[in-house]
Formats: sequence, structure tokens, C-alpha cells
Amino acid sequence: MQKLHPVMFAGTGSDVGKSVIATAFCRIFRQDGYCPAPFKAQNLALNSFATPEGLEIGRAQAVQAEAAGIPCHTDMNPLLLKPQSGHTCQMVLNGRPLSLHEASAFSGKEGHKVLQREVRAAYDRLSARYNPIVLEGAGSLAEINLRDADLVNLPMALHAGADVILVGDIDRGGVFASLYGSMMLLRPEERKLIKGLLVNKFRGDIHLFESGIRMLEDLCQVPVVGVVPYYEDICIEEEDSVSLAAKSMCCETGKVNIVVVMLRHLSNFTDFNVLERDPRVHLFYTNNVDELQKADIILLPGTKSTLDDLHELRRNGVVQAIIQAYGRGAVVMGICGGYQMMGLEVNDPDHVEGDIERLPGLGLLPVITHIQGEKVTRQVRFHLENGNRDAWCEGYEIHMGVTRMVEGASARPLTVLADGTTEGCLVDRTCLGTYIHGILDNPAVIDFLLEPFSGRLAQRQGMFDYHSFKEQQYDRLAQHVRSHVDMPLIYRILKGEA
Repeated sequence: MQKLHPVMFAGTGSDVGKSVIATAFCRIFRQDGYCPAPFKAQNLALNSFATPEGLEIGRAQAVQAEAAGIPCHTDMNPLLLKPQSGHTCQMVLNGRPLSLHEASAFSGKEGHKVLQREVRAAYDRLSARYNPIVLEGAGSLAEINLRDADLVNLPMALHAGADVILVGDIDRGGVFASLYGSMMLLRPEERKLIKGLLVNKFRGDIHLFESGIRMLEDLCQVPVVGVVPYYEDICIEEEDSVSLAAKSMCCETGKVNIVVVMLRHLSNFTDFNVLERDPRVHLFYTNNVDELQKADIILLPGTKSTLDDLHELRRNGVVQAIIQAYGRGAVVMGICGGYQMMGLEVNDPDHVEGDIERLPGLGLLPVITHIQGEKVTRQVRFHLENGNRDAWCEGYEIHMGVTRMVEGASARPLTVLADGTTEGCLVDRTCLGTYIHGILDNPAVIDFLLEPFSGRLAQRQGMFDYHSFKEQQYDRLAQHVRSHVDMPLIYRILKGEA
């Protein structure tokens, strides 16, 4: 295949749809016979993923790699910043978390130069293997006060020699001002990188916007490569958790009602995507104590700050509500940080997370957790300890704690890993915890979780094939975007012909 220029989808601001557009083009290029790969120099997100090598990257780039049909790699997201409590971020460089001391070495101009070399080296390695590279910008490409410290937008595009498509969100309003204003704030040499405009999240009759397309092209002196309509019926894993609280909180009869506890530092909320689409289940997100009482199953999710979130759950009465619901027969399951919270206590003597050294947990699991500075990141194969030993499941771990059962506890491990070691804790079918993210992507685990309620389910549906579902969604997204952008023009741009 002919070598294409790399393409960067930059935005006029945050949440204009850059990640989803980049995902769509990863699938489009793959469908058209190319071998694309995603790249985002720096990502700010709590939702991360473990690569096959056991290293950590932002979930968005893992999703984009999946759409491209290739394994994810740290070169696709060499710098990941994970917000913590106290206005700090954990820095993950080339898949490995840095200590506060190590991260402090990257402050100032010299530190910025080192980070710039690292992200550019990652891009160069990726570019040598794939064609084309689909780069994603961050926030607005016109944050002129951050221009000298920018690692991810136009300085990266300049290094890569990328053709930049500027994405604007018409749904939030002001798309003319945001696109034109962003262009005008750029330096002349930067402005030359912008090869096209893409209007995203359009509602209504696109033909009514034809005059708007001409106005944008006259103003900005670059073509509008597409106007992509807003969609609500395509399911792509999201990077941010801002939309979770809007999901329905009304219980449904005939289904198993599952609540995910909303945490301030909630991470890896994609753990529950499969449950959302299981026809036997009604899933919602809340930290309202009255809503918690209505749940059949309560899920305590992962968090970037276990102790801070545990303190908040004690303060707002959620801990007591969960304990009361469990006493009345609700199933309680914790994943990662939620697993740690379910134990007898959580200790952080070295202040890895913050100022809180110790808090009592919910006391539902006979385990004690010690937070440690060394992070575990790995993909795992496992089976349920009391399940079919030939029914292998898959997931991944990302955590900074060691959790052990207390001596003499009347509990057993939840899972057995492929190397023979055990993991997690199972008191009974109504009380369990695990460090494995993605554990609920496996039908065997969901059936295990729902089995206590099988007698009152309205109907028994077949197993949900999440892998096939995601592949279908990537194809639907690609078709949606392809049908509303000028692909011949895109290819002329990336071949240097336009």
C-alpha cells in the first residue's frame, strides 16, 4: 500500500469527539487495506488498560488499537497522567508509573525536553511499523498560554509531518467562532498544518448547513472534509465517566437490578459495559443511599484513590447503606479499589495515595490491604476457583496494593490464575472481591454473579458475545463517519495531492 501521511485529529476544545473520530478512522483505514495505528503523546485519564506486556496506557488508545485490529502498545500513548486526590497526577511514562520523586525530575524546561524526546521516540518507533499513524490531539490546539509546554498537539504534528484535521463540536454551539478562532490563534507556520475542518455532532438536516460549509471554507481557507451527525445508537467505550450519573436509576421488574457505586475517583468504569447490555440486567450508577437499598447487586468499582473515596463513602452514609443492603440479602462485589474497601482495613503507611494512613473498610471480606508504591499491571488468564477449570477467562490488573486474607478466615480465593496462583476473595455467593478488571466481560463470571437470581428472571437469554458486539460497533461507527466525510479528499490530502 502507498505510504500515507500521518493524520492528526485536533480539537477546538475538550469533548468535541476527537477520540471517537480517531477510532473511526483507525477502522476505516483498516477496512481499506492499510495497517493503521493510533497515537496520543500525552493522555489525561483515569480509565487505563494493561498491554500484553503488562504495561499501562490510556483506555482510548487501547480502544483505537482494537478498532485498527492490532495489539495495543505503550508507544501508542507514551505519557499518561492519572489524576489523584489533592490536585496531583500520577505520571505513567512508557507504561511504567513514576514515583513522585521521579516525576519531579521532569518539571521545568529541561524536564519538558526529556519528555518531548520520549514521546517523539515512541512515535518514531510506531511510524516505522504502521501506515498511517492516526494521531489524536488533546483539549484545544489553540491553548496559547500552554504553547511552550505542549507535547501533544501541533508540536507533535510538526515532528510527525502530520496533516491536521481540526474537529469542532456544533452541538455545543459556536462552531464558527471555535473553528475560525482556533485557526486565527495559531502561528502562520502552524496554520499551514491544518488541511481540513470536520464539523462533529450535527443534529438535523445536514443540507441546511451547506451555506455554513461555504462560510467556514471562506473564513478559514481550508476545506470542510465532513459534517458528521450526532449518533446515539453506536456503542464505543468512553474515556471519561462524566455521563455515568445520567444513566437511569429506576429499578425494573423482571430483571436483576445492579448498582455501581459512584466514586469521586472512579476508574475503569468500562468494567461494566457488558452488564449494561445483558438483557437479564438493569444497571445504573449512584451513590444515593435510598437507591442503593433497591439493588439486588451492589458493585464497588475501581478508584485512583481508595482511601480518599472510602473516607467520602463513610462521610456520606454509603458504607452503612451497603452493609445494610448486604444484611438484607443483596450481593456485594468489589473490583480493585472496591475490593480493597470491602476488607477489614486499608493501610497506607508510606502515604502513597495521600495524607490518610489508615481507614477501616466495610468489614465484609476478611482481608487487609497495604498500599504500596510499586504498581502491578498485567493481563491475566484465570478461571473461577469453584467453577469449570477448563473455562478460561481473561482480564487485567492495575493496582498499587497488596491484599491478603487474615489467618483463619472462613473464605477462599475467587479465581485461579494460569500460573496456578490464586487471587481475590469469596466469602459466599453474595460477598466477593477481585483485583481483575474486565472480569465481568466473561460470560462465565456474569452467570456466576447472576445465578442466585435465576429463579425470578423474566426470561433466560443467550450469552452476550462482547467481542463480536464491539467489532460490529466499530464497523457501524466507520460506516457512519465514512458516509459523512469526503474520503477521496481525505486520501488526496494524505497522499500529498491536495
